[in-house]
Amino acid sequence: MSIIDISEVRPGSHVTLHYRLALEDGADIVSTFADKPATLLLGAGHLAPPLEDILLGLKVGHHSTFRLMPGQAFGPRNAEMLQWVSLATLRENAMIGENFSPGDLVEFNAPGGGRYAGVLKEVGETSALFDFNHPLAGQALAFEVKIIGIL
Repeated sequence: MSIIDISEVRPGSHVTLHYRLALEDGADIVSTFADKPATLLLGAGHLAPPLEDILLGLKVGHHSTFRLMPGQAFGPRNAEMLQWVSLATLRENAMIGENFSPGDLVEFNAPGGGRYAGVLKEVGETSALFDFNHPLAGQALAFEVKIIGIL
């Protein structure tokens, strides 16, 4: 019988940790430090792949903050992800009676099933401009982690 070494985070590990993702100016996006820790399965999409990659090789008790360059965690901003959508398409995707304002996150049905979302930037007479980039695309971020347990 062999003993599996689970002393460090590997692909497929269940990791219990506290984590904090913050903007470069220190504003929290998400943090578990004031609440109970999170348990994540690496590779299941709970964190963006670049954030999961940071966890690989870390050991129980590790606590540090990693600085991510603009675009490193959620990719660079892509100008082609700014798109005009006809108001007819917007109405097809809206809840009955829903009004949209710039800054709203609107979900759309994807061709072939599934959903995707964009942030409304402006509304014209016949179409609306949406930003389909991830909201954190192109941002410099801080990712603080404290590894509590690994299975």
